[in-house]
Amino acid sequence: MSGVTEGGGPGPSAATGPGAGPAAGVERKPGRGRRLILWRHGQTAWNVERRFQGTTDVELTETGRGQARRAARLLASLKPDAILASDLRRAADTADELAALTGLDVTHDEALRETYAGVWQGLTHEEIMERHGAEYAAWKRGEPVRRGGGELETEVADRAAPVVLRHAEKLPVDGTLVVVSHGGTIRTTIGRLLGLEARNWESLGGLSNCCWSVLGEGVRGWRLLEHNAGTLPEPVLGDDD
Repeated sequence: MSGVTEGGGPGPSAATGPGAGPAAGVERKPGRGRRLILWRHGQTAWNVERRFQGTTDVELTETGRGQARRAARLLASLKPDAILASDLRRAADTADELAALTGLDVTHDEALRETYAGVWQGLTHEEIMERHGAEYAAWKRGEPVRRGGGELETEVADRAAPVVLRHAEKLPVDGTLVVVSHGGTIRTTIGRLLGLEARNWESLGGLSNCCWSVLGEGVRGWRLLEHNAGTLPEPVLGDDD
């Protein structure tokens, strides 16, 4: 993967990526540098039921649509340059609220989908603990687990982080990219872009529905500027709680 290694740190080509300095031929101007806003989708019925969604294509609730509209007004004030989103409806519909206010097109990419969780998908946390207790406990301890026979968290980062970097490279030197995705995918992507070891990704708390995190470009790479921003504290409801 260009710019990232399987182990979670910057690869040899990262020196030309957005976190290591200006692109070839582009002179860095004084200012804040590029920003990534990683925005989680609005509420779904399965979030409320604490039912694992994974890659299941679940729609927003009316509450979730209201969350997206409210958050979009705040994010539009940041004058983003581009919007990138998962193609699952809950993320795509959330992104559409920001697109309507900014006039920007949304680029969809299936690499930004939530972690595939195999047979766990559609089950509540309580049902998973009852049927797959040892596997669930190992995941909660931070061990690398293919939940339900699905993806490892490092595999999610392998597919999602390079897509985010590729689109970040297209930004102006002080531009802003909004990435609309899912709680688990956002957490693993942030962990990878910050160069954290995978076992430490859990130290990044989950995102509430329609909240976001902000990464800023520094001279030594990406830095976490804000996390779970956008609302008063609310419960984290979803696969990544």
